Amino acid sequence: MKTYWRKLVMSTLAAALLSFPLHAQQEEPADSTGLPGDNFSLEAALELFKKAKSPEEFEKLLNIEDNAVNNLDLNEDGKTDYVRVIDRMEGDVHAIVLQVPVSANESQDIAVIEIEKTGAENAMLQIVGDEDIYGEQVIAEPFDEETQPNEGRNGPSPTLAPIRIVVNVWGWPAVRFMYRPAYVVYVSPWRWGAYPGWYRPFRPHPWRVFHVRARPYRAHYHVVPMHRAVVAHRVYAPHRSHSTVVHTRTVTHINTHGKRGNVHATKTTKTTTVKGKNGRSVTKKETKTKAKGNGKGNGRGRGRN
Repeated sequence: MKTYWRKLVMSTLAAALLSFPLHAQQEEPADSTGLPGDNFSLEAALELFKKAKSPEEFEKLLNIEDNAVNNLDLNEDGKTDYVRVIDRMEGDVHAIVLQVPVSANESQDIAVIEIEKTGAENAMLQIVGDEDIYGEQVIAEPFDEETQPNEGRNGPSPTLAPIRIVVNVWGWPAVRFMYRPAYVVYVSPWRWGAYPGWYRPFRPHPWRVFHVRARPYRAHYHVVPMHRAVVAHRVYAPHRSHSTVVHTRTVTHINTHGKRGNVHATKTTKTTTVKGKNGRSVTKKETKTKAKGNGKGNGRGRGRN
């Protein structure tokens, strides 16, 4: 009898364990915001910029499906958008704009890589995601870690604590290329309906698939709350391009769902009956609106201007 019950319990536990992953896969991931920024990885863009030898090569890398950086379809035609690169240069400052032609008349900035030279062989950069794409500005930058001793009350501790440091990007090939004396400022020659021969648009991947493919890029880049490249941001700001269609769609989504997604408003109507001055019954209605959500963000944090 004991053997029977032991087998029954074990089989029940096994069935529960096998069914759990399937159930988990069916649930919507908590960090999907429903905004266009879900389909463009800022971290992946920085990694590709680090590998590129020039802004022109960077543009090509952005538009190759296997690189898992761009999954945007802003004009909703069922095909990924072409991301063009434009360098806004002023002195030792570069603002590398990543822009999508949404139609023949409108373009939408996706992000801008802001670069400033900080020494003879030193430079720093940040990438800033556009508010019409991410709901608000999202700032990311490369980081490295070094260790330093933990100092307690009784002197230095033998344990080492990792700290994040700002990366000097002077050694990145594209950065060196743009700071050469003979550099010609790069502005993409491609426009709406006119794309390079190598370009092959593809159908956007489901968010779950794209999110997983872009995940490895986040290991060496993190979101920060402040602008470091202040001068570069000022150079870029007057030239920002945005699409009325994309802006309206994003604002509508935020008003309905919130910046974090998975938020909705509910209305509750309460009806009460009271007696008026003349003794007649009077019905009163009171409607309250309340926002509900799961309280979960998009898992990345946000930066503001």
